[in-house]
Amino acid sequence: NCHMDLREKKTLRAIRTAFLQLRGQRPLEKITVKELCELAEISKATFYIHYRDLYDLSERLQKEAVAAIYHSISHPDWAVSSPADFTRELFAAFQSQKPLIDILFSGTQESVLPKSIEAELRSHIFETQPELEGNVRFNTLLTYEVQGGYYSFFENRERFGDSAVAEEIVRGVQALSREMDAEPSF
Repeated sequence: NCHMDLREKKTLRAIRTAFLQLRGQRPLEKITVKELCELAEISKATFYIHYRDLYDLSERLQKEAVAAIYHSISHPDWAVSSPADFTRELFAAFQSQKPLIDILFSGTQESVLPKSIEAELRSHIFETQPELEGNVRFNTLLTYEVQGGYYSFFENRERFGDSAVAEEIVRGVQALSREMDAEPSF
């Protein structure tokens, strides 16, 4: 059914709002469908029409957030041609979704975001440049940029500030990509 009626849209919005409110307060594992339904002012039956369980709901919201982050990266191909500029864009994209990231990807869900972003990038890049799929240098650098950068950023940002940390990660990626492009020195 392509056109959702207004009531259904309001229900889904209420579920989402209630979930984000509860998820902002505690881990996914500690939320019940019962309390979500009370907060959203819907029946459990209504919840189960739309979602299998809370993990299904969380996963769908995470996928939406990943898509929003990915689509706000205007030059995903820079991951190949200009790793430092790509890294800057990636951090801007993370920043643009920070409130949602802090809620949806905290606790046991922390690793879902960088892995998902990396997977999106890989499939996009390999579509246009399939020869990179078997390139160990490219694949290693991409994982380092996305996952290493992500954890390094969130680990150090409160101590040193977002932009200072992001710039250091960009410098690290620049140095690493230069080093990896140089001939091995042994």
